Amino acid sequence: MSQSSGVASSLQARAQEVVKEDLAEAKIQVNDAAKSGSYLYPIKGIFYFFSHRALWKPFLSRIGPTLAVSAGVTVPMFIFTYLPQLAILVWVNGPLAVFTTVLLVLNESSTITSIIARNFIMQDALLDTFDGTLVARGATGVVKEGRELQPGSDPIGKLGKVLKSPFDRFSPKAILRYLIHLPLNFIPVVGTVIFILLQGRARGQSVHDRYFQLKSWGKERRSAWIQAHAGSYTAFGFVATLLEMVPVASLLFSCTNAVGAALWAADIEAKGTQTAGQAASDKDN
Repeated sequence: MSQSSGVASSLQARAQEVVKEDLAEAKIQVNDAAKSGSYLYPIKGIFYFFSHRALWKPFLSRIGPTLAVSAGVTVPMFIFTYLPQLAILVWVNGPLAVFTTVLLVLNESSTITSIIARNFIMQDALLDTFDGTLVARGATGVVKEGRELQPGSDPIGKLGKVLKSPFDRFSPKAILRYLIHLPLNFIPVVGTVIFILLQGRARGQSVHDRYFQLKSWGKERRSAWIQAHAGSYTAFGFVATLLEMVPVASLLFSCTNAVGAALWAADIEAKGTQTAGQAASDKDN
C-alpha cells in the first residue's frame, strides 16, 4: 500500500514539474509575442493590402473561383455537419455548444477551403502577393534571390520568372495533426480555444516559408529560428487563423495574411541590415 502511495506521489510530483515547465515556457512565448507585436501583422496586412491597389491584382484574377470554393464548402458544411456535431458537443458543452459548434464548423470549412484553394487556385496568387509586398517595402534584394525582377514602379508588374519553387503544398502531416487535435473540441469552451490556438501555431510556423526560401536557409536554421521566436509565430498564426475562419472572406484574408507575413519579413530584413551595418561601423571605428 505504501509502495503504491509512493508511486502515486512520485507521478503527481512529476506531473506538477511538467506543468510548471510548460507554464514557464508559455510565459516566455507570451512575452516574446508581446514584445515583437507579431499579432498585429495580420491586421497591418489588411490595411496595407487595401491601401495598395497594385497588390489586389493576384487576388482579383482569381476572385471568381475562390468565392465559389469558399461558398461551396462553407454552406454544405453547415447544412450537413452542423446539427450532427451539435448533437455531440451539446453533451459536453451544454448551451454553449451552439457557439462552439459554429466555431468548429467554420474552422473545418476554412481548413478544407484552404487545402483546395492553396493547391489548385491560390498558390501563385499568394506567392505573387508575398513577393510583391516585399518589393513594395523595398526588399528587392531578397526577392531577387528567388525570381527575376523587371523594371517599373508596379510591385506586382515587376515580378518576373520564378527561380525558386513556390510554397509547399498542404502536407498529409498537417491534415493528420488537425484530426488528432479535433477531439479537443469536446472540452467545454477552453477546448475550442486550445484547438484554434494549436491550429494557429501550425499556421504560424509556415508563414515565412517563402522568406526562408529566398534567404536560402536550410531546415536546421529554419527550425532554430522558429523555435527561438515560437511565441511570435504562434501569435501571428492565431490571429491569421481567426481571420481565415470568416465565411466567404477566408481566402481574401489568406491574401492579407500573406501581406502581413511579408511586412513582418521586411521588418526582420531591415533590422538585420541595420545590425550588420552597425557592426561594420563599429569594426571600422
